[in-house]
Amino acid sequence: MTLASGRPAENPSAQVAEGWTLTRATRPSRLAGANGIRTGADGKIYVAQVAGSRVSTIDPDSGEVSALTAIGGGITAPDDLVFDDEGNLYCTEITLNRVSVLRPNGTAQVLQGEINTANPITFHQGRLIVGELTLDARIMELDRNGGAPKVLLEHVPMVNAFDVGPDGKLYFPAQGANEIWRIGLDGGEPEVVAKDLGVPDSVKFHPDGYIVSTQVHSGQVLKIDPRTGAQEVLANIGPGLDNVTFVGKRIFVSHITGSIHEITAPGVAKPLLERGLQWPLGLAVGPDGALFIADGGFVYTFAAGSDPQLVGHLFSPGFPGWTRDVAAYGPGEWVVTTAAGTVARFRPGLEESEVLASGLGVPMGVALAADGTAVFTDAQTGKVHCVKDGNVEELASGLDKPSGVAIGPDGTIYVSETDAGRVVKIAGGRSETVIDGLGRPEGLAVHGGRLLVLDVRTKELISTDLSGGAREVLASSLPVGAPVGMEMPRLGGIGIFCGPMWTMSGITAGADGTIYIAGSAEGSVLALKPE
Repeated sequence: MTLASGRPAENPSAQVAEGWTLTRATRPSRLAGANGIRTGADGKIYVAQVAGSRVSTIDPDSGEVSALTAIGGGITAPDDLVFDDEGNLYCTEITLNRVSVLRPNGTAQVLQGEINTANPITFHQGRLIVGELTLDARIMELDRNGGAPKVLLEHVPMVNAFDVGPDGKLYFPAQGANEIWRIGLDGGEPEVVAKDLGVPDSVKFHPDGYIVSTQVHSGQVLKIDPRTGAQEVLANIGPGLDNVTFVGKRIFVSHITGSIHEITAPGVAKPLLERGLQWPLGLAVGPDGALFIADGGFVYTFAAGSDPQLVGHLFSPGFPGWTRDVAAYGPGEWVVTTAAGTVARFRPGLEESEVLASGLGVPMGVALAADGTAVFTDAQTGKVHCVKDGNVEELASGLDKPSGVAIGPDGTIYVSETDAGRVVKIAGGRSETVIDGLGRPEGLAVHGGRLLVLDVRTKELISTDLSGGAREVLASSLPVGAPVGMEMPRLGGIGIFCGPMWTMSGITAGADGTIYIAGSAEGSVLALKPE
């Protein structure tokens, strides 16, 4: 069976063992998220993708997507981007607190490495200007030769994508104030341009002289008069909007989940690219058979025959945080690990969550024992813990980047040691090897008396008995992990929004025997079913 990838992936096909069939439960996404966008001299739209750790180009008419940079290609987790007059492409690498430049010859180098949560960037008449997405942000002019930056403004409540207006002033969202401000390019006191918005995260000037601003919280695209601050809603696309660019007078906006829409008329937003999954990460099947998909800042439930339904996101009430893995707790309730260093019980229907454990390093996998105890791994500390009734207990330590966790019918705890290439079982505070010689094991599940292991380096789903014997490859050449010969970078955090964005590709099994696989290389969920 062949599975064609919807975004750059080294392994776009998969083979399965006899007696199994493989289908896509969800369609692949064309982009691994969409953040800053900018129109190049060639008329194409250039898209920065934090989740995908790459820059891609899009034809604004056909929607054809091409990768400009690859994972490990010198640009890491780009959030915004801009060209100078010589064709150099400058990217803010938000998780690394730096700005890098991609030369026309394809070489990349770090320009400035001390920009806290580097996010917006623009270029105007030879001047390169960058800002910080922090509660006490600076706006700075960078020396394109690598010298010390010049601070134009300090103490701004979260600066995001900005632009120089026809009057020669810099217009920018002050997100923490829910306003748009402007300053002269030599600094000075800021002026308020517009207020009482929907949390603006971009300000760009249309060729006709008005502001187009995306609102990350309300999901609106606003047309704003820079002289009076008067507002008009151009479209309402949904929370998570990120940035704006223009192709001639055509308006295109990006969404964090990977969609690009063209605003063709007031109230009309035509998708050039449909939104999709950015990663995805952890998976779990609930008591009603619905599949929960953890996808970082956005989480979904999915039932066969329908599209994934968004049930929570970074901007919704009660959201527990950037979500890695998930276990089904009960009807409408889930236990999740987050990039906030927590394990939490999440009730999306009630828009509430409850922290079960906090102060952790990088909690990754989570599984529930029969008595409701949550067992979870911490990849940063190399430990395995459990928590019940507010009591956190250490079960094991000294593991090498533990990620996936599963619990056998007799209560045995299995853990994938991702960087050690093995699966261990935990007993009496000690770990014992069950399977070794693996590449990069991540997702684990126990189903039907078998241990299932997803190896994202070899691109295989492996089944063994619970002692590690009778090993069988159920599927190979799966669209998971990084391209062959590369490793997905372990991304840092994004300011106050989330901690380190270390990822894992999860698996889970339904009551009918279907095995769900996080197709992280193409942004899909795969369903492997017994015939």
